[in-house]
Amino acid sequence: MGHCFCKPRNDDDDEDELQVEFAGGNVHLITTTDVWDEKLSEAKRDKKIVIANFTATWCAPCRVIAPFYCELSEEHPSLMFLMIDVDELTEFSSSWDIKATPTFFFLRNGRQIDKLVGANKEELQKKIKYVTG
Repeated sequence: MGHCFCKPRNDDDDEDELQVEFAGGNVHLITTTDVWDEKLSEAKRDKKIVIANFTATWCAPCRVIAPFYCELSEEHPSLMFLMIDVDELTEFSSSWDIKATPTFFFLRNGRQIDKLVGANKEELQKKIKYVTG
């Protein structure tokens, strides 16, 4: 399976600032609203619940929970895990009324069934257990 890891963004950035990168696993990076629509259609077709993680590269709690989120994606292949960078898709993120990062939305057939604000590993696990029955 894939791995989640953090690495320095580039030489121009502060050495302590990290960018979360997801490779493999079941986490899909959403870079456009078209990709979002495709993934939601795919999830609906495959009858998968979507967990959408609205995150930011500068957000320390986001960086802390990212590897755990990736692990969860590998443990729960029946779910679809998405990641949206609020700075890359600003208008889209605003349409979801994101007030803090990370914010996780749980969607079934494109409709919100639950939400979690903050990098709370235990709560995230509980909500995943709840939505998967």
